[in-house]
This record gives sequence, structure tokens and C-alpha cells, in this order.
Amino acid sequence: MNYFSSPFKLGILGGGQLGKMLIAETRKFDIYTAVLDPSEEAPCKFGSNEFHLGDLMDFDTVFNFGKQVDVLTIEIENVNVNALEALEKEGIKVYPSSKTLRTIQNKATQKLFYTDHKLPTAPFSRFAYTAEIKDAITNGGLTVPFVWKSAQFGYDGTGVKIVHKVSDLNGLPNVECIAETLVPFKNELSVIVARNVSGDIKTYPVVEMEFHPEANQVEYVICPARIDATVAKKATEVALNVAKAFNHVGLLAVEMFQTHDNEILINEVAPRPHNSGHQSIEASYTSQFEQHLRAVLDLPLGNTANKTNGIMVNLVGAEGHTGNVVYKNIDTILAMDGVTPHIYGKKQTRPFRKMGHVTIVNDNMAEARQIAEQVKNTIKVVTE
Repeated sequence: MNYFSSPFKLGILGGGQLGKMLIAETRKFDIYTAVLDPSEEAPCKFGSNEFHLGDLMDFDTVFNFGKQVDVLTIEIENVNVNALEALEKEGIKVYPSSKTLRTIQNKATQKLFYTDHKLPTAPFSRFAYTAEIKDAITNGGLTVPFVWKSAQFGYDGTGVKIVHKVSDLNGLPNVECIAETLVPFKNELSVIVARNVSGDIKTYPVVEMEFHPEANQVEYVICPARIDATVAKKATEVALNVAKAFNHVGLLAVEMFQTHDNEILINEVAPRPHNSGHQSIEASYTSQFEQHLRAVLDLPLGNTANKTNGIMVNLVGAEGHTGNVVYKNIDTILAMDGVTPHIYGKKQTRPFRKMGHVTIVNDNMAEARQIAEQVKNTIKVVTE
């Protein structure tokens, strides 16, 4: 099929920042895009060829949108899977598949998938409601500390809480959830796997992630990870095994823990471009967004090697600021060598909301990390 300067139409469910960066690559190739998103102010609204306003969780909305495109992909997991399944039966190509998304959307189901396929992950218990956890602790079936995770609809640090004592459960939503053993880890790592429809597969270099202690969001992504080559090899092999188990098409970001004994445990996955791959736009030969396009359109996969070291700094809304966004001191960071800001186009900021990111590229990793710290301390996402 001819995708370029042709009647071919690529559908994207979700119009956020990931979609915006994906559309930048479709513009490069002149691939026609249609986007569905529930927000009038979605970052993709002005970049796509067609913008459709609608609920991603509504069956009819997703199904009717999907019928208008040739290939359908996602930039967010929270979409109506039943509609995707119906579209597949109608002959629409959907990547990732409805089967994969159905498993990944629910953290309990996702964890069971790992154990069923003998993939390494932290021990866990599954609960229909959070209220059941107190009984499990009282009866000795569960001990603190552990990590509470909502089974569905958690993102960017929401739906996750470390429980050190029983009272920490107070105020948590009474929903389906898991209680996961708290892993004493050395590093949080991620590997992005790309696989096209024909089954060709490539991996990006292992990255390490540094998290904000309060928001439980990634603050820095460092590529390549500052780890031993044997650990990097083990992490890459685990990620490849996960992608193989899902029979995945597109990008699959596999987030993992490196324990103090250098074991690798799967935390969770994202079947789409991911925060841990943003630095690839400047630092890699092929950005993760271009690679996702290549994969879902069954084109040859691009070179995943780094051209140089890359560090990504997330730009999130400052605490105490909710309203019209202002980026303070952005001119200062623009004056720094190897620094590239990406602004997502969200007009309203709030504490810890992802508003953009900054990439730092440098042949010297220590210098890159130092500049990244300087960038983080300089630019401020505040209100008018």
C-alpha cells in the first residue's frame, strides 16, 4: 500500500502530546491522519488532517471513527477495547491489537499475564476491592510494606501508593486493585521494543529513569543507562520476551526494576510511544515516533542506535499553580548547547501535569546530567 501523499488514512486514538509528536513524523512523510480525542484543546487538534471530538471509551464513537480509517493506532491505552475488537472483525487493521490492550488495561490481568508466561515480576495479590486488603493484613495473608495499585485508569503516578502501615489505605478508592511486594531496587530501567507487522524486531538502548519522590513521575530519562553491559543485556532479553509473549505490533515500552542482586523484574508495559523514549527525537538515528509509524505500517524498522548520549527532563506544572500556563526562563535554557525544549501545547497547567519535556544531548554523560539538573532548576512551569 502507498502511504505517502496518497488517500491512505491513519487513525490515532488520543490527541495528547504523544499524538502530537507522532503527527510530526506523519507530516514529514506526508501521511494523512485523523485523530479522535475528547478535548477541544487537544495538542493534536491543529496538527492532524482531521480532528474528531469524541469519547474514547464510548463504543459507537470509537467504532464509527475506526470505520473511516485504513489503519488504527493509539497514543493512550484507555480506549474502548470492545469497539477495537469489532473493528478487527470488520477488517480494519488495529495496532496494538484489542487482545493486547485488553490485557494491559488492567494491571491485575497484566500481572497474571507475566506469571502465566513465566516472565519475571514482583509477587502480588489481587483484590476485587481495596477494602478487602485490611482483612488480608489482619488475617496474616498480607504484610506491609507493599505497593497498592489501582487495576485500571492509573497514569502518571496516579493510582499508585506505597503502603507502609494500615492507615495508609485510608482515603484510597475502593476499587479493583493489586498489592505488590515492595521491591528494594537499585535502578528503574526501561527498554522500548519495536516490532512491525512482518515480525521484524529491534530494541532501543536501555534507559534509566529517575523519579520525583512525591509525584511518582519520571523526572529524568538517561540514555544509555549507566549500568553494566551484562545487566543491560538481561534487561533487553526480558523486554524481547515480553514483546514476543504479546505478539505485539508497534512500540512496547517495558519498565523494569534492577534489584540489588542485578535481577530484572517487570514493573509494567505501555503499548505505544512512551515517556522513556522522548530523548530519541534528538539522540537516536530513528525517533520512537517514526519507529512506531514504521512498525504499524509494516515498513522497514529504522536504526535504534544513539547518535550521542541523551537525557530527557520532564516539564511539569509547578506546585501551587493552576491556570493559564507561562514558561519562565525558557530563553535561558535555549541558550545552552545541546538543549531542546518540547512544549506540548496544553494551555492550562496544574501541579505535576506534564506540560513538555527538554532533551539534553552531549557526548559526555556526566556533563549531560549536570546540564539536565541546571535545566530543571531554571525553567519553571507556572501561571500568569
